[in-house]
Amino acid sequence: MATPEDVRRLALALPEASDCSGKGLSFEVAGKGFAWSWNERVEPKKPRVPRLDVLAVRVDPDAKQAILAADPELFETDPHYDGFPAVLVRLSRADEATLKGFLVGAWAQRAPKKLLQANDLKALAGR
Repeated sequence: MATPEDVRRLALALPEASDCSGKGLSFEVAGKGFAWSWNERVEPKKPRVPRLDVLAVRVDPDAKQAILAADPELFETDPHYDGFPAVLVRLSRADEATLKGFLVGAWAQRAPKKLLQANDLKALAGR
């Protein structure tokens, strides 16, 4: 089981990642978000509420459906994310290695080319 503290530690270990968290979790590289807390609509017409137990992460749009189908206990989506390249990760079901892999992949989706070229993704993911 991963915790918000695990998310923060793993995300901030990535090159040039920054913590933009307010009420929830939010991480960027070069001003582009790669992971953030899912915000749940608890009451109609009221602001969404950050959920620290569910993390939204950027994914390759072509891989999104396969990721969701691979483990429905771990990955989910909601209508707000239809057509958007992100999946929701239930932290209570995520082990650290899986979480780290998805954070590295999300970071790589948003990092500038020069930063990607200067870093070995396999090394960042610990593989």
